[in-house]
Amino acid sequence: MTPTLLAEAPSGATDGRRAERTDRIVGAVQRQGALAVLAVVVLVAVAAFPNFRSWDNAGTILVAAAPPMLIALGMTFVILTGGIDLSVGSLYVLGGVLAAWASQYGVLAAFAAPLLVCGGVGLVNGALIAYTRMAPFIVTLATLLGARGLMRAVSDEGSTTYLAGNDTFRGFGTGSLLGIGHQVWLVVVVVLAGMVLLARTRFGSAVYAVGGSEDAAGLMGVPVRRTKIAVYLMSGLLAGLAGSINAAKLGSGVTVLGAGMELDAIAAVVIGGTLLTGGAGTIAGTVAGVLLLGVIQNLINQVGSVNSNWQQVISGSFLALVVVAQIYLVRLRRGT
Repeated sequence: MTPTLLAEAPSGATDGRRAERTDRIVGAVQRQGALAVLAVVVLVAVAAFPNFRSWDNAGTILVAAAPPMLIALGMTFVILTGGIDLSVGSLYVLGGVLAAWASQYGVLAAFAAPLLVCGGVGLVNGALIAYTRMAPFIVTLATLLGARGLMRAVSDEGSTTYLAGNDTFRGFGTGSLLGIGHQVWLVVVVVLAGMVLLARTRFGSAVYAVGGSEDAAGLMGVPVRRTKIAVYLMSGLLAGLAGSINAAKLGSGVTVLGAGMELDAIAAVVIGGTLLTGGAGTIAGTVAGVLLLGVIQNLINQVGSVNSNWQQVISGSFLALVVVAQIYLVRLRRGT
C-alpha cells in the first residue's frame, strides 16, 4: 500500500497546483480582459487610422468619456452589491438642466443644485431598497420616470433650454490644463478616490461582502442597510455631477440627452469584469470598459459610413459576447 500512496501523492499535489494556476489565470482574464482588449484595439486603431493617433483625437475621446465614466463609477458600486440603478440616465439629464439653471447664481450653485437633488433621489432609492427589500429594478425604474418627469416640469416639458449664465462655469467645461480638459482632471480625481474607497477601506470591504452574500454579510456584522443606502446615494451624486460637467461643456442644459445612459453604464461595468450578480469587480476594469466603448465609438466615427443604428448593434453584440465570456469564466473557476 505504501508505494501506491507515495505514487499518488505527487499526482494529487500536481493537480492541485494546476487547478490553482488555472484559477489565477482565469481570474486575471476576468479582471483585466477589458484592459487587454482596449490595448489591442488602440494598437490596431493607431496602425489603421492616422487621425486616431493625434493628440486632439485622444482629448476628444477623454472628454466624451468623462460623464459616462462618472456614471459608470457609481454603477460599479451598486452592481458590486448585487443591485442595479436604472435612474442614472434621467438623473444625468436632470442634473444638467439644474446646473445650467443654477449657474446664474454662481459656479458653486451650478454644482451644488444637481448634487443635492440627484443625491436626494439616490438616497431615496437606497432607503427604499434597504428597508423595504423591494427589487432595485422596480425602485430605480420608478425614480427613472420620476426624475425625467421632474426635468420636464423644470424645463416646461422640455421647451425651455437653460443657458449657462456663469463664465467660470462655462470656462470649466471648455477650458483645459496641460492640453487636457478640466472635466477630465476632475474625473481622474474622483476615480482615484473611488479606487481607494473600494480597495482600502472598510466600506469597500462591506460592498464586496454584501454583493457576495447579503445574509452572510449580516451575520459577520456588516452594516448591510447602510452600505446599500451609501452606494445608491453615491450613484445619484455621480450622475448629477456628470450632468453638471456636461452642461458646462455644452453651455446649456439639454433636455434630450440621457436616454440609454444607464444601459451604457451597465455595459461598461460588465465589460470591465464586474459580475452582475455582485461581489466581484474592480474600478480599473470599469475605467477600461468605458474607454473601450469610447474608442470603439470613435473608430466607428472615423470610418464615417456606419449608420448610427448599426453602431448600437455593434455595441450590443460586443456586450453580449462579454457576458457570455464572463459566464464561461465563472463556470471554469468553479469547475462546472
